[in-house]
Amino acid sequence: MVASITDTEGIVALAAAGVAVVALLGCAWLSVSLARVRRAQRTVLGGHEQQDLVAHAAAMQAAFEELRAYVQDTAVRLDGRLAGVEAALARTISHRALVRYDAYNELSGRQSMSIALLDDEQSGIVLSCIHHRDQARVYGKQVLGGRGELEFSPEEAEAVRLALAAPAQPPAQQGLQGDERHA
Repeated sequence: MVASITDTEGIVALAAAGVAVVALLGCAWLSVSLARVRRAQRTVLGGHEQQDLVAHAAAMQAAFEELRAYVQDTAVRLDGRLAGVEAALARTISHRALVRYDAYNELSGRQSMSIALLDDEQSGIVLSCIHHRDQARVYGKQVLGGRGELEFSPEEAEAVRLALAAPAQPPAQQGLQGDERHA
Protein backbone atom coordinates (compact mmCIF):
# COMPACT_ATOMS: atom_id res chain seq x y z
CA MET A 1 0.00 0.00 0.00
CA VAL A 2 1.26 3.41 -1.03
CA ALA A 3 1.00 6.30 1.39
CA SER A 4 0.15 9.74 0.31
CA ILE A 5 0.96 13.10 1.78
CA THR A 6 -2.69 13.80 2.36
CA ASP A 7 -3.49 10.83 4.48
CA THR A 8 -2.81 10.59 8.22
CA GLU A 9 0.55 8.91 7.90
CA GLY A 10 1.79 11.55 5.45
CA ILE A 11 0.64 14.44 7.62
CA VAL A 12 2.33 12.91 10.69
CA ALA A 13 5.52 12.43 8.65
CA LEU A 14 5.45 16.06 7.46
CA ALA A 15 4.79 17.30 11.02
CA ALA A 16 7.66 15.18 12.34
CA ALA A 17 9.95 16.55 9.62
CA GLY A 18 8.92 20.12 10.53
CA VAL A 19 9.59 19.48 14.22
CA ALA A 20 12.96 17.96 13.29
CA VAL A 21 13.91 21.05 11.22
CA VAL A 22 12.87 23.37 14.08
CA ALA A 23 14.87 21.22 16.53
CA LEU A 24 17.87 21.29 14.17
CA LEU A 25 17.65 25.09 13.92
CA GLY A 26 17.35 25.31 17.75
CA CYS A 27 20.45 23.11 18.12
CA ALA A 28 22.38 25.33 15.70
CA TRP A 29 21.34 28.44 17.62
CA LEU A 30 22.32 26.80 20.96
CA SER A 31 25.65 25.74 19.47
CA VAL A 32 26.41 29.34 18.44
CA SER A 33 25.33 30.63 21.88
CA LEU A 34 27.51 28.05 23.63
CA ALA A 35 30.50 29.09 21.50
CA ARG A 36 29.96 32.72 22.56
CA VAL A 37 29.73 31.73 26.23
CA ARG A 38 32.94 29.69 25.96
CA ARG A 39 34.72 32.62 24.27
CA ALA A 40 33.57 34.94 27.07
CA GLN A 41 34.60 32.37 29.68
CA ARG A 42 38.07 32.06 28.10
CA THR A 43 38.34 35.85 28.27
CA VAL A 44 37.54 35.81 31.99
CA LEU A 45 39.38 32.62 32.96
CA GLY A 46 42.22 32.64 30.47
CA GLY A 47 42.62 30.01 27.81
CA HIS A 48 45.35 27.91 29.43
CA GLU A 49 43.62 26.04 32.23
CA GLN A 50 40.63 23.76 32.24
CA GLN A 51 38.69 25.47 35.01
CA ASP A 52 35.08 26.37 35.37
CA LEU A 53 33.76 29.73 36.45
CA VAL A 54 32.92 28.62 40.00
CA ALA A 55 36.43 27.25 40.61
CA HIS A 56 37.90 30.46 39.18
CA ALA A 57 35.72 32.59 41.49
CA ALA A 58 36.77 30.48 44.49
CA ALA A 59 40.45 30.90 43.56
CA MET A 60 39.98 34.67 43.20
CA GLN A 61 38.25 34.83 46.61
CA ALA A 62 41.12 32.91 48.21
CA ALA A 63 43.65 35.25 46.57
CA PHE A 64 41.75 38.30 47.84
CA GLU A 65 41.61 36.86 51.36
CA GLU A 66 45.36 36.21 51.26
CA LEU A 67 46.00 39.75 50.03
CA ARG A 68 43.75 41.22 52.75
CA ALA A 69 45.60 39.23 55.43
CA TYR A 70 48.96 40.44 54.08
CA VAL A 71 47.81 44.08 54.01
CA GLN A 72 46.39 43.80 57.54
CA ASP A 73 49.63 42.23 58.82
CA THR A 74 51.66 44.97 57.14
CA ALA A 75 49.43 47.66 58.66
CA VAL A 76 49.87 46.17 62.15
CA ARG A 77 53.66 46.08 61.72
CA LEU A 78 53.69 49.67 60.41
CA ASP A 79 51.57 50.83 63.36
CA GLY A 80 54.10 49.25 65.73
CA ARG A 81 57.03 50.91 63.98
CA LEU A 82 55.21 54.25 63.88
CA ALA A 83 54.52 54.07 67.62
CA GLY A 84 58.22 53.45 68.23
CA VAL A 85 59.20 56.40 66.06
CA GLU A 86 56.67 58.68 67.77
CA ALA A 87 58.01 57.67 71.19
CA ALA A 88 61.56 58.38 70.04
CA LEU A 89 60.57 61.75 68.54
CA ALA A 90 58.94 62.81 71.81
CA ARG A 91 62.43 62.80 73.33
CA THR A 92 64.07 64.92 70.59
CA ILE A 93 64.67 68.64 70.68
CA SER A 94 61.49 70.20 69.38
CA HIS A 95 61.27 73.47 71.36
CA ARG A 96 64.11 75.95 71.35
CA ALA A 97 64.76 79.62 71.78
CA LEU A 98 67.75 81.95 71.89
CA VAL A 99 67.95 85.14 73.96
CA ARG A 100 70.87 87.54 73.36
CA TYR A 101 71.84 90.26 75.83
CA ASP A 102 74.65 92.38 77.29
CA ALA A 103 75.55 90.60 80.51
CA TYR A 104 77.53 93.38 82.21
CA ASN A 105 75.59 96.34 80.79
CA GLU A 106 78.45 96.97 78.45
CA LEU A 107 78.00 97.93 74.86
CA SER A 108 79.50 94.68 73.63
CA GLY A 109 76.96 94.02 70.91
CA ARG A 110 74.85 91.55 72.88
CA GLN A 111 77.49 88.83 72.77
CA SER A 112 76.07 86.98 75.79
CA MET A 113 73.26 84.51 75.18
CA SER A 114 71.02 81.89 76.74
CA ILE A 115 69.66 79.06 74.66
CA ALA A 116 66.93 76.61 75.70
CA LEU A 117 66.76 73.20 73.96
CA LEU A 118 63.70 71.23 75.11
CA ASP A 119 61.73 68.15 74.03
CA ASP A 120 57.96 67.62 74.01
CA GLU A 121 58.08 66.63 77.69
CA GLN A 122 59.50 70.10 78.47
CA SER A 123 62.84 68.60 79.44
CA GLY A 124 66.29 69.37 78.10
CA ILE A 125 69.00 71.94 78.81
CA VAL A 126 69.61 75.66 79.03
CA LEU A 127 73.06 76.89 78.04
CA SER A 128 74.23 80.37 78.91
CA CYS A 129 77.35 81.97 77.49
CA ILE A 130 78.42 85.10 79.36
CA HIS A 131 80.96 87.17 77.44
CA HIS A 132 83.09 89.87 79.04
CA ARG A 133 86.02 91.76 77.58
CA ASP A 134 88.59 89.50 79.18
CA GLN A 135 86.78 86.22 79.44
CA ALA A 136 83.81 84.09 78.48
CA ARG A 137 81.98 81.61 80.69
CA VAL A 138 79.57 78.86 79.75
CA TYR A 139 76.91 77.54 82.13
CA GLY A 140 74.57 74.63 81.62
CA LYS A 141 71.44 73.75 83.56
CA GLN A 142 69.19 70.74 83.22
CA VAL A 143 65.47 71.30 82.67
CA LEU A 144 62.90 68.70 83.75
CA GLY A 145 59.22 69.31 83.12
CA GLY A 146 59.80 72.98 82.36
CA ARG A 147 61.66 73.63 85.65
CA GLY A 148 65.37 74.00 86.16
CA GLU A 149 67.47 71.89 88.46
CA LEU A 150 68.96 75.20 89.64
CA GLU A 151 67.34 78.61 89.70
CA PHE A 152 67.29 80.27 86.29
CA SER A 153 68.67 83.71 85.59
CA PRO A 154 66.07 86.09 84.08
CA GLU A 155 67.53 85.48 80.60
CA GLU A 156 67.49 81.69 81.02
CA ALA A 157 63.90 81.82 82.31
CA GLU A 158 62.97 83.93 79.25
CA ALA A 159 64.63 81.42 76.89
CA VAL A 160 62.69 78.53 78.49
CA ARG A 161 59.44 80.52 78.36
CA LEU A 162 59.94 81.36 74.68
CA ALA A 163 60.87 77.78 73.82
CA LEU A 164 57.75 76.40 75.48
CA ALA A 165 55.51 79.09 73.99
CA ALA A 166 56.62 78.34 70.41
CA PRO A 167 54.89 75.45 68.64
CA ALA A 168 57.01 72.37 68.06
CA GLN A 169 58.50 72.09 64.58
CA PRO A 170 59.50 68.95 62.71
CA PRO A 171 63.28 68.28 62.74
CA ALA A 172 63.61 69.18 59.04
CA GLN A 173 62.36 72.73 59.72
CA GLN A 174 64.28 73.30 62.92
CA GLY A 175 66.73 76.13 63.18
CA LEU A 176 67.55 78.24 66.15
CA GLN A 177 64.75 80.71 66.49
CA GLY A 178 63.66 82.79 69.34
CA ASP A 179 63.30 86.25 70.63
CA GLU A 180 66.40 88.34 70.95
CA ARG A 181 66.13 90.94 73.64
CA HIS A 182 68.33 93.42 75.46
CA ALA A 183 69.08 93.16 79.17
